[in-house]
Amino acid sequence: MEKLKLETFDAVTGNIGKIAELFPQCVTEHMKDGKVVRGIDFEKLKAELSNDVIEEGEERYQFTWPEKRKAAHLANTSTTMTLRPCPEESVDFDNTENLYIEGDNLEVLKCLRETYLGKVKMIYIDPPYNTGNDFVYNDDFAQSREDFEQQSGLFDEEGNQTIDPMQRNLESNGRFHTDWLNMMYPRLKVARDLLTDDGVIFISIDDREVENVKKITEELFGNRNFLAQIVWERAYSPINLMKHFSPSHDFILCYAKDIEKALCNGIPRSEEANNRYSNPDNDPRGVWKSSDLSVGPAVQENIYQITTPSGRIVEPPAGRSWSLSKKAFFERLQDNRIWFGPNGDNVPSMKRFLSELRKTGVTPMTIWKYTEVDHSQGATQKLAALFDGKKYFDYPKPVALIERCIQLYTNSGDIILDFFSGSSTTAHAVMKLNAEDGGNRTYIMVQVPEKTEENSDAYQAGYENICEIAKERIRRAGKKIKAESPLTTQNLDTGFRVLKLDSSNMADVYYQPNDISNADLFSLADNLKADRTSNDLLFQVMLSLGIELSAKIESKSVNGKEVFIMNDGFLYACFDKDGNESVITEIAKAKPVYFVMRDASAATDNVIDNFDQLFANYSPDTVCKII
Repeated sequence: MEKLKLETFDAVTGNIGKIAELFPQCVTEHMKDGKVVRGIDFEKLKAELSNDVIEEGEERYQFTWPEKRKAAHLANTSTTMTLRPCPEESVDFDNTENLYIEGDNLEVLKCLRETYLGKVKMIYIDPPYNTGNDFVYNDDFAQSREDFEQQSGLFDEEGNQTIDPMQRNLESNGRFHTDWLNMMYPRLKVARDLLTDDGVIFISIDDREVENVKKITEELFGNRNFLAQIVWERAYSPINLMKHFSPSHDFILCYAKDIEKALCNGIPRSEEANNRYSNPDNDPRGVWKSSDLSVGPAVQENIYQITTPSGRIVEPPAGRSWSLSKKAFFERLQDNRIWFGPNGDNVPSMKRFLSELRKTGVTPMTIWKYTEVDHSQGATQKLAALFDGKKYFDYPKPVALIERCIQLYTNSGDIILDFFSGSSTTAHAVMKLNAEDGGNRTYIMVQVPEKTEENSDAYQAGYENICEIAKERIRRAGKKIKAESPLTTQNLDTGFRVLKLDSSNMADVYYQPNDISNADLFSLADNLKADRTSNDLLFQVMLSLGIELSAKIESKSVNGKEVFIMNDGFLYACFDKDGNESVITEIAKAKPVYFVMRDASAATDNVIDNFDQLFANYSPDTVCKII
């Protein structure tokens, strides 16, 4: 039985695997920390790419800043941290497929990377705008992962989260842009791994950092995958106190993981847009709208005369030509796709049928007016109304704005991720859109539990951090949506599972057994931390085995021991102590794909000795792991 590695995968190892697929001759073995491991022979790889290798010191186009390499390395490192379930703060914990995760978003993204690799259809983020007063995440590149976990303020000496991994990035700081870029780069790098091949990311940003965000996003996603730089009209009246200009817009950058695979649904067609289509000639294909048949500049071979049904001879306007070749024109004429007007003497136009549009919606433009998607003041007022008029967030994004983003590139069954989730507008938008179109999109919200100011209305109302406000917002929004449409929202998922980032459930001896002295071994006979539960262990196992954190969990008693069953028997897990052969036998007879148990779960050494034989007899294909 193999030991389960309760640690996320190292992205470097995955990159070596990708190189091995393309250039197997460049993969070799070498000694590292006394072990033989795979590595890349860079001399051979360089030879394979000899025509395109840029030598050290050679001029090239690049966007760089201090400690960029360390920021990239930080994205590739693994983590032993885990996500602990919190059913008491959740809504419909057993049935919901939505997740609300509290903790530093880089570590959370690393926890999610293996399980949600290539599964997220859309990411929306609204990161700190680096205004000089915003917080940035305090990633200390000079520290190891272990030192970061101990010294960053995330955890106290007992491993409890202390909820302050953020620092203010003041403009007086000489590393003003550097710190912000070092915060953003690794998070975007890991986030890209989570997207489906046809997935997209939307990033809200203002003038201060839009160029920097665009550069790092194009580096990570490729400039060919740029979709749009949307201008959102966030304000509708000027601020007269401004000395020069009163900003009235923000940007939303949109990139695809692969532009060839991303498909835009379009904005749902309004009744007004559909009313522009008619059927004056009773065409059996339904309503249509005519479009200009000429294009410019002129293509010489497409300049020819057309005779209308009334006998009038027409040519394209000066400097233009017909959009169709002569052959193509007569093919469409035969198919009744050319319209000459009700009297048959107009300049010809093309019939565009509503039923034949490539997508059901209207192609979006890159300026989004507040009359279409609301503005900051409207969003603030609507959120305050959910909390009986109390204003707990400044300038939240409008639900309608995020709903449009989701609408454009997702469908029922898709996962939407927001790892700077703030007031949880994205969760609200997902629920609202599902209620409107009957979909079952799910969301993953990630937010560091930033403390509220003690003199704030939120703190006085009992909300000690912004996660508490955001979770309550989701609860209230869900109830409101269901109350407004009780007949169509009976099956609407308005619940969410709360998970909280924490240090590993396992004591240090589990990861660094060589660092433990003989004198300490007696106090560490149980490698599980004293404050951790079977549920905590189960969720860390789920992450290690790639099981989605929204998966249904069944628990039953087998000969007096609690056994967890997941995904219709894909995983069986038992973490109770003193399990005997009868427990192991019953589990083996169920023939799970995976079985995981603690080493402390075996009542005696005989149970361990008989373990392999029992599974060999009843379920030889089961992969058994021990922690």
